[in-house]
Amino acid sequence: MSNGDTSRFVRLRVDLVMEITDPDLLTGAALDGISDEDHLSDQERSYARQAVQAEPAEAVAHLVDPFDLVNDVPGVELTQASWTSEETEYDPEAEEWDLGDAGDDEELV
Repeated sequence: MSNGDTSRFVRLRVDLVMEITDPDLLTGAALDGISDEDHLSDQERSYARQAVQAEPAEAVAHLVDPFDLVNDVPGVELTQASWTSEETEYDPEAEEWDLGDAGDDEELV
């Protein structure tokens, strides 16, 4: 359903809330991943290790890669990706956590 008026680019927004059930396992996996990253300099590797050990959200950010979400989707190529991870208070009953509502200025597709 593509025509001259339709963009070939799609922005996929994903909002995930994860509960950290084993911080040591999470941190260990992130540290292992950092050790396996050949493209990091020693200084970058040291900084990444410190960040991962200081905050579980940093460990999540090192383990989650948006490329993995679309790598096997036929007919698409990842053009750009960015992501952040932060600790948050979570109340599944609070209105702000109703992920089924895209908000007033956004349209669900």
